[in-house]
Amino acid sequence: MPRVEALPPGVPSPGSFDLLSPDSIAAAVEGSLGVGTDGMISAYPSYVNRVYGMRLDDEREVVAKFYRPGRWSREGILDEHRFLRDCAEAELPVATPLALEGGDTLGELVLEGDSGDSPFLFALFPKMGGRNFDAETDDDWLRLGAVLGRLHAVGGLRSAPARLRCDPESLTLPLMRGLLEEGLVHPELAVEFEDLCSQVMRFLAPRFGGLAFRRIHGDCHRGNILDRPGSGLLIIDFDDMMTGPAVQDLWLLLPDHAAQCRRELGLLVEGYEAFLPFDRRELSLVEGLRFMRMVYFLAWRSRQRNDRWFRESFPEWGGKGFWTAELEDLRDQAELVSGEGEGR
Repeated sequence: MPRVEALPPGVPSPGSFDLLSPDSIAAAVEGSLGVGTDGMISAYPSYVNRVYGMRLDDEREVVAKFYRPGRWSREGILDEHRFLRDCAEAELPVATPLALEGGDTLGELVLEGDSGDSPFLFALFPKMGGRNFDAETDDDWLRLGAVLGRLHAVGGLRSAPARLRCDPESLTLPLMRGLLEEGLVHPELAVEFEDLCSQVMRFLAPRFGGLAFRRIHGDCHRGNILDRPGSGLLIIDFDDMMTGPAVQDLWLLLPDHAAQCRRELGLLVEGYEAFLPFDRRELSLVEGLRFMRMVYFLAWRSRQRNDRWFRESFPEWGGKGFWTAELEDLRDQAELVSGEGEGR
């Protein structure tokens, strides 16, 4: 694995993205490819990682993705890369990681300072543009279902042992406990948060029994699907790939709650089944998966709480008012989960 060392202009806490500077980013890209850059770096929006666009001296445009330290293991990131390569081999439009010098797809940037070494794992991808794809017609929804059926057919070809498993006991309960054990939930609301999450997870857990699990995208919302004329729908940002039920990648595309989107869900499934059978039992999981995602998002955001931009942008995060509003949303969603179960 290429290892690049650079000296940052300041020394925040180890692993902080505040350590990354334009010089260190350029050094990582140039050192891992053996090609210079034009010095221009474009920062792309990303909630968890840091993603930058750059042009190489050989005219190629690349996207550099720096993974948040401590979020994924090295093997977990390589699971992502294997999934992308499998998709590309099946002629699914995805951006596959570039081979770095030495043949690896995962590089390491070490920023040395008074706080010691702070390694960042990173990967480089070819820049692949496209326009946002908003499903409007029946054919649009069928297209989305079809590309997900193809994706999941590839997902079933091998396992991803280092990635998360999307079920209540493996995913949501550990995230809930982590938020509580780190003292991130306001103390006056911690018991209610734990009781509510535990109750919903006990209700949901048996409904995952007997379902087929495979590699899935995990975060397949509309912003992660682009339309490229001539090559079809491009699926991007596999950072949250996991092992889970197929419906996890379908419900995120819906414009509203499941009860208001029966037509769209039916068309997604119809398109999906052109490539892979779909277990109709999974349709009763949609609102439960939405509750699980809400907890996932809370844990996701908590990992950014020490970033300077996050503290400045969300100064209220973690306060009593914040958790009061979050609990109200979770209670509302819990009612939908129980209603979904009754209507099964």
